[in-house]
Amino acid sequence: MANKTEGKTVKFKVKRQNDAESKPYYDTYEIPYQEGMNVISLLMETKQYTKTLEGRDAEPVCYESACLEEVCGSCTMVINGKVRQACTALVDDLDCSKSEILIEPMSKFPVKRDLVVDRSNMFENLKKVKAWIEIDGVYDLGEGPKVMPETQEESYILSRCMTCGCCLEVCPQWTNDNGFIGAQAISQAVLFNSHPNGQSTKSDRTQALVDNGLNNCGNAQACVQACPKEIPLTTSIARANRMATEHAVDTLLGK
Repeated sequence: MANKTEGKTVKFKVKRQNDAESKPYYDTYEIPYQEGMNVISLLMETKQYTKTLEGRDAEPVCYESACLEEVCGSCTMVINGKVRQACTALVDDLDCSKSEILIEPMSKFPVKRDLVVDRSNMFENLKKVKAWIEIDGVYDLGEGPKVMPETQEESYILSRCMTCGCCLEVCPQWTNDNGFIGAQAISQAVLFNSHPNGQSTKSDRTQALVDNGLNNCGNAQACVQACPKEIPLTTSIARANRMATEHAVDTLLGK
């Protein structure tokens, strides 16, 4: 029986940029198809296939990846116009009506090289809202406070955030330098404000949200559609706004 994949190829076009100051350009590749290929597989093959479809010599495409199971968020890129993780973008599941797969870096973040972008803004925003639990040592503190099961369920889904940037890429209000902190950091602030161990710094987190454009959200809800972990980001933003109102009242009353 003949192998159905024999002779089958995959054509893909990559938006490239040599460095942060260079102008972008496109390279097109055509490589042999393998069953189960994902977009990371395609990019890996550019190390072996060093010529573009037009026959021009080209260096391997620069990209980021780590876990390959949609946990780390590092391989986020725009594939056929949709921001997503390259590791879970299977070639067989992509739009077959297109003659080639289009792979581009995220547009909201500064490009460092090819598909690698600078997402440090996201991590700086996590610092602004103190997205961690403060501790005063590493010694045994005994049992922590009890958390009700329903609260655990609400918090667990928020804890799945992997700082991938999908929500910010599609947000009409967010840019890399406009002062709006974005859905990702807002949701993480809500997560830590909701935990008993995070109550001591709740006021600081909430004030940080207010100071960094919490009310700039236009409720487009594009972030919810783009989130690969199906985090209810607009619900988090609504909760954050309520926290901000309570915080303003407490401040006014001197609490």
